[in-house]
Amino acid sequence: MVSLSSSGSLLFPLATKSVSSRLSRLANSDKKPVNSFCYKAKEEQRKVVCACVAPPRDLGTDGFPATKFNDSSKSENVNTLFEPEDDGDVLIDCRNVYKSFGEKHILRGVSFKIRHGEAVGIIGPSGTGKSTILKIIAGLLAPDKGEVYIRGRKRAGLISDEEISGLRIGLVFQSAALFDSLTVRENVGFLLYENSKMRDEQISELVKENLAAVGLKGVEDRLPSELSGGMKKRVALARSIIFDNTKESVEPEVLLYDEPTAGLDPIASTVVEDLIRSVHKKGENGLANPGNIASYVVVTHQHSTIRRAVDRLIFLYEGKIVWQGMTHEFTSSSNPIVQQFASGSLEGPIRY
Repeated sequence: MVSLSSSGSLLFPLATKSVSSRLSRLANSDKKPVNSFCYKAKEEQRKVVCACVAPPRDLGTDGFPATKFNDSSKSENVNTLFEPEDDGDVLIDCRNVYKSFGEKHILRGVSFKIRHGEAVGIIGPSGTGKSTILKIIAGLLAPDKGEVYIRGRKRAGLISDEEISGLRIGLVFQSAALFDSLTVRENVGFLLYENSKMRDEQISELVKENLAAVGLKGVEDRLPSELSGGMKKRVALARSIIFDNTKESVEPEVLLYDEPTAGLDPIASTVVEDLIRSVHKKGENGLANPGNIASYVVVTHQHSTIRRAVDRLIFLYEGKIVWQGMTHEFTSSSNPIVQQFASGSLEGPIRY
């Protein structure tokens, strides 16, 4: 899980200034936690509405090979989506983002916006840049070219985001990324133990509430090794939605899910998909309360997650957005790439 630190900086747990003093509150604190990041924004009073920006019509103008479509796909252009003039509610804005690793070009000019209240899915074949764009949004990677704006303010780099405020961003990793040596209570409350002034009793109660919100009770003292795969996913989700409720104001939060149902059986996948919906502000969590997540983005390959967990889809192929639309338009798309992905056919432009 990635969260915004109170200073607005993207922090690795081992690099937090308070680690040495506050990890003593946790059992097994001598173990080095890995694969978790804490990121929490400063308060900023801004009103925002959002829009969806489609990529350029000519996908080949960046110097990379353009994706070719047959005639039937030309009538379905990504630029035909409605674009509201008022961008006041835009939370995240990716503009012409490029990213390469050595000679491998992953992202080739990706542009889109995430608005307040949206449930967005990023789909496409493996290796086309879906997880990479999530990590760029979260601040774990920097784009080679292009910009990412958080509530209208440009992200400056990997670690230092002192000027970015007003939005908390959480990243739920595909593997859950729990600390093996810490209990469920310590995993879920890690950010608060590290960065808040809350008493241990307050944090413990808040941990119980957030675990109950994702359908888990009585597991606070278990270690991750004692949990099933689906339970680990739910613990990771509880960790991503917990926040310091003693503060006067709470920023809206965007959650980024990287393959949240990977490795789960169909029933466990359904549980996680419903939980993703339930913690959204338009949903109802396990305590029958509205969720507190303003918007979320899900990277997925699974059709059940596409159907159940998202409303709008962004299709990435060869590092570019080749199609955008609402979920109900996915299976009826005339785009041959989308048709092949939706049907699972071996025949079509996508080759392995």
